[in-house]
Amino acid sequence: MSLAVEFQHVTKQYGSFEALKGISFEVEEGAFFGLLGPNGAGKSTLINAMSGLLVPSGGMIKVHGYDVIQDYRQTRRLLGLVPQELIADPFFTIRQLLELQSGYFGIKGKEQKQWIDELLERLALADKANAITNQLSGGMKRRVLIAMALVHKPRVLVLDEPTAGVDVDLRHTLWEFTKELHQKGHTIILTTHYLEEAEALCEKVAIMQRGEVKALDTTSQLLATHPFRYVRVAVENRNTPLSMELKKRLVEDDNAGYLFRLEKEQSMSDMLGMLHHSGIAVKDVRTRDATLEEVFMALTGAAQA
Repeated sequence: MSLAVEFQHVTKQYGSFEALKGISFEVEEGAFFGLLGPNGAGKSTLINAMSGLLVPSGGMIKVHGYDVIQDYRQTRRLLGLVPQELIADPFFTIRQLLELQSGYFGIKGKEQKQWIDELLERLALADKANAITNQLSGGMKRRVLIAMALVHKPRVLVLDEPTAGVDVDLRHTLWEFTKELHQKGHTIILTTHYLEEAEALCEKVAIMQRGEVKALDTTSQLLATHPFRYVRVAVENRNTPLSMELKKRLVEDDNAGYLFRLEKEQSMSDMLGMLHHSGIAVKDVRTRDATLEEVFMALTGAAQA
């Protein structure tokens, strides 16, 4: 399969601080790729270097074979970036902003007007087309950013925390639209604080920490490599003390009962035996595999990104 994006030994230094330490990985064309990591891991720095918003100190980044520095005109056409920062333009309406953005790429005419109309409709902005962004809520401003990133029909869409601070309805709308774009062949690169989103959407994930890639694999393989599964136990009486074996495995203790972790090679009968020997009256037992958040925590030792 051909490559959409290539990162080759990318570095970025600010004085003595190394924000990126020789990042190398590839994103295949048509992939839905997750870029995860705690705050300060270097995710936005890497995305900004790919998008031309900063110049890396070393290495090379290519988009569909074009160097982002030497062939910047081609790579700008191929990329659409939805940044974290919200737009606030006091002079132009939403429609005018989209027409201006189209003009930067030399795109105009009836077909482009139809595409702008479709973007406004699909992102629930049609009734706000003649409003200026200062009159919009944060969620509406986020939709405008997505429309601006898509107005030139880029082959690679980069979403940097696109659902941060937006309500559930908007998040659902954005992901449905993004999944449709992916199905039509767009390559999607996503950073998100919501790891359950990355687990549900992304086929492959890179986890960054302190400017380096800590893990890179398919989402399913990352989940499979986690050494534990989890057992949720609802109890009749929470006053019964836990044995030392159970305390070692305790992850959560709340009103609903206990959450334990169990090594994958151990059977459920081992856990049931430990519960029985502790004298705990069990109402219900449920098991599940690790989530991407738990894999992330194990790899980085960090709070959720």
